[in-house]
Amino acid sequence: MKFSLALAQINTHLGDVDANLEKHLALAREAAQSGAQLVIFPELSLTGYVLQDLAATVAHRPRPDDALFRPLLEASRDLDMVVGFVEEDRRYRYYIAAAYLSAGQVVHVHRKVYLPTYGIFDEKRYFAAGDTFHAFETRFGRAGILICEDFWHVSSPYALWMDGADLFLLTSASPGRGVTDQILGSAQWVQDVNRAYSGLFTSFFVHANRVGFEDGLNFFGGSTVFDPDGRMIARAPFNEEALTVCELDLAQLRRTRIRLPLLRDERPDILLRQLEKI
Repeated sequence: MKFSLALAQINTHLGDVDANLEKHLALAREAAQSGAQLVIFPELSLTGYVLQDLAATVAHRPRPDDALFRPLLEASRDLDMVVGFVEEDRRYRYYIAAAYLSAGQVVHVHRKVYLPTYGIFDEKRYFAAGDTFHAFETRFGRAGILICEDFWHVSSPYALWMDGADLFLLTSASPGRGVTDQILGSAQWVQDVNRAYSGLFTSFFVHANRVGFEDGLNFFGGSTVFDPDGRMIARAPFNEEALTVCELDLAQLRRTRIRLPLLRDERPDILLRQLEKI
């Protein structure tokens, strides 16, 4: 099975949910017209990143009667979507979240588990942390979502891999930090991690990162797609908005895992016992 996906690498308007929603709907239409069956937006794509005390004012609940999600769910009848938002729960806690929408339904919501508080980051001051990783079924196979800092911890993709994920959907608002001879240091780190994960987990790793400037931070873009052999099959440009469409051949999962049966030979029982001993 082959299918087309689009990386919607966008700049967002901080705190302006209406403007960001219009951009999502326009790009979803463009992606569908380009033949994409799935479009992936970055972390907090509907709100902007440096929200701080704005978090509660831009928060929504992912359900059909919500003013923000109603048009997004309608758009998901034309193609599946991953969107980033601030989720408010029934007890008024606020989470950095990503929702998978398909055929007018909310299929899955992931709440960011790892909230960085080092360097330029202060997420845990404003947001509650998620506490679980779950894979879920899509029409393209079983998938899992990770948000930015989540995929800097190898236990996160490992948990999804053990839960059956073959398609990893990574979203981020990753700012530029450090320099190398060719690209930003943080861009190189993210690219190397995603390449390593795709080969180690013999799975597809799809990463949508945002672009633009916000409160002194530069978000560099450079969104990528890696196949189960660790080969890059798509990369969006750095430092500019782009809609990047590529095709994924899901038969590559079978070809790679016949040649390299890492999943077959994995022993999570040993890891579990070792962790309990530690």
